[in-house]
Amino acid sequence: MMTLDQEAIPKHYFNITNLEEIPGKKIKHHYGLVSGSVVRSRNIFADWAAGFKSIIGGELPMYTRLLNTTRNEAIQRMIAQAEFMGANAVTNVRFSTSDVAQGAAEIYVYGTAVFVD
Repeated sequence: MMTLDQEAIPKHYFNITNLEEIPGKKIKHHYGLVSGSVVRSRNIFADWAAGFKSIIGGELPMYTRLLNTTRNEAIQRMIAQAEFMGANAVTNVRFSTSDVAQGAAEIYVYGTAVFVD
């Protein structure tokens, strides 16, 4: 069962899409690349629980929550950058992840800041 994470609910409406355009909207101004990044490390309890869970199989809910929270923070940072530039939407949104150290990973989100009518 999928539940809505309270952190995922935006404070106000902001158009975000992985499309080049927003259907039904016209791009009036292009501001350029915006991004958000968060680096998170795992904790020892989550690693222990994940190790046990991998023996019996199934989802790792601690990691799922950690990734959802981290992804939402990265999105909010991208939105803040876009709003600072004067945009009200971000198109061409993409996500990337990478390991930056033992037990630490970066979630990086980027897109094109635009103003739409």
